[in-house]
Amino acid sequence: MEVGKNDRDGLHAINAQANSIPAQQVVKAAHEELLQLMRQRAEIMKRIGTVKQTIAGLANLFGEQVLGDDLLELIDRKPNGRQPGFTKACRRVLMEVRRPLGAREVCVELERYAPAILARHKDPLASVTTVLNRLVDYGEARSLSNDRGRRVWEWISESEPAADAMPSRRTA
Repeated sequence: MEVGKNDRDGLHAINAQANSIPAQQVVKAAHEELLQLMRQRAEIMKRIGTVKQTIAGLANLFGEQVLGDDLLELIDRKPNGRQPGFTKACRRVLMEVRRPLGAREVCVELERYAPAILARHKDPLASVTTVLNRLVDYGEARSLSNDRGRRVWEWISESEPAADAMPSRRTA
């Protein structure tokens, strides 16, 4: 009886190995597809960044009245009676300044255009740094080192190659 049990266990092991080969192929194919989709997402985010920058530039040039409410909302400029989301505000700063900024510089810009937004955060510098790193993860921004070795972030747009880091006005 023990011999029969060992034979069945051996057959199960052989079947498991045979089944793992197709499973490995499926996992490999899924992995490759995921990588391809992530590359496509990064390219789409760059295109979105470029279009948002273009629209924001046109709004600066011709006035926001040329844009509809829907479009103003899409580029994070529609006033709606409440403070914009923290992440949206950080996006707006990076998109409009158009040069690499340190976290402290982003805080200064936020203080200038939306002072109440920083008041809600116990440690605004830490919050800004967290959001900037998330924007890098989303493929919307890139992180660089300036000439002092400090981290700076810049908005990614489709047509721009990676800029060399420029010195920050303030250190992060």
